[in-house]
Amino acid sequence: MQQASFLYVLVDAWLPLAAATKPQQLAVNNLTYGQLLLAVQRAARQLSALGVVRGDRVAVVLAPGEQFAVVFHATLLLGAVAVPASPDLPADQLADRTDGARVVVDRPLDGHEDPAVKLDTHHDLSATAVIIFSSGSSGAAKEVALSYGNFWWSAAGSAVALGLDREERWLCCLPLTHVGGLSILIRSAIYATEALIHERFDQAAILAELSHENGPTLISLVPTTLQRLLDAGLSGPPSLRWVLLGGGPISAELIARAASASVPLASSYGMTEACSQIYTGGAPLFCTSVELDGAGEILISGPTVANQCQPQLRTGDVGRWDKIGGLNVVGRISALIITGGENVAPEAVEAVLAAHPAVADVAVVGREDREWGEKVTAIVQLEPGVVATDSELIDFAAPLLSPHERPKQVEFVDTLPRSENGKLLRSEL
Repeated sequence: MQQASFLYVLVDAWLPLAAATKPQQLAVNNLTYGQLLLAVQRAARQLSALGVVRGDRVAVVLAPGEQFAVVFHATLLLGAVAVPASPDLPADQLADRTDGARVVVDRPLDGHEDPAVKLDTHHDLSATAVIIFSSGSSGAAKEVALSYGNFWWSAAGSAVALGLDREERWLCCLPLTHVGGLSILIRSAIYATEALIHERFDQAAILAELSHENGPTLISLVPTTLQRLLDAGLSGPPSLRWVLLGGGPISAELIARAASASVPLASSYGMTEACSQIYTGGAPLFCTSVELDGAGEILISGPTVANQCQPQLRTGDVGRWDKIGGLNVVGRISALIITGGENVAPEAVEAVLAAHPAVADVAVVGREDREWGEKVTAIVQLEPGVVATDSELIDFAAPLLSPHERPKQVEFVDTLPRSENGKLLRSEL
């Protein structure tokens, strides 16, 4: 298989093109594309005055919102590489992620401008645009370099999978330090449509947005956040075309709840190394090839895959084809529990236990056991004020699981560790 290449392929720079064609169109929150471009050009001249040149890293340590968008797009117009990092990270992790940056921007830029700097009018699809650190859900976070081409093809594939409204309004309540959130900001600029960036997941604010007649047409959520919105009464949002739902296993119960509340779902499987979406709405992105090897590991190839993972990305995920050729993601290879010689995908057991009305959150792990090698153990966070016993949960799950999948032990905790974007941090369990 040949490595995808974008050598010498140039496209018009996304933001200047959007501002030229739709200057009055809202771009990010209250900023139109015309206003955003002026702010970005000013910020780019300020970054240049600080010594930033093509290829330099610029760490963007700002909360999600308009100022983040300004500094991020300014970095791209200089041909520099943006490194988003959360200002809420512990000091040692923040130092690690900003190491090697020419400039660390942790407040709105306000300084001298370089009037002589020439800003890019084109993007080289082969050039690195962004460094993102993977979520580290199964270990230490790792650095992934994503190119302009990765984002361009991801945006094109997403538009084919979900359709594209000329008046698209994509609500982002995911962290912009993760590819799922950052892709919304980037693809909206490519489409010249509106990105509604929320600083964090605020249930009341999102419900209010979704209730408007001219509310969001798309929103990206993880199962945990969708569950919370449904619990809070989300029903029949008038403008919403799709909830793009990914970031973890999606239970049949959650799908049924969304359907009964007239909330349209497009399930998505993706990862940082493939620039967000891989398999959306029951099919691969049109530019993406999905295969399974002999062990069931999901293998990805195509122009959305980061160069460092070419020609084929070994995802570390186990998948199965269903009867009509659809992909079912079973779980992580590294998370598999081997008990009595049988393999157990913890995600399958979690999906069953999550359907119990007393369970607010659940993780399943293998505990060392003399008899079984590993003992299937459920770690459960109960709903506030609700009581349940371990035997009650084990009996609930038993008819819905194979004998080797059934939990042999239940542990109760106050809360489970999850990342900023809602992924379970198995490495901490």
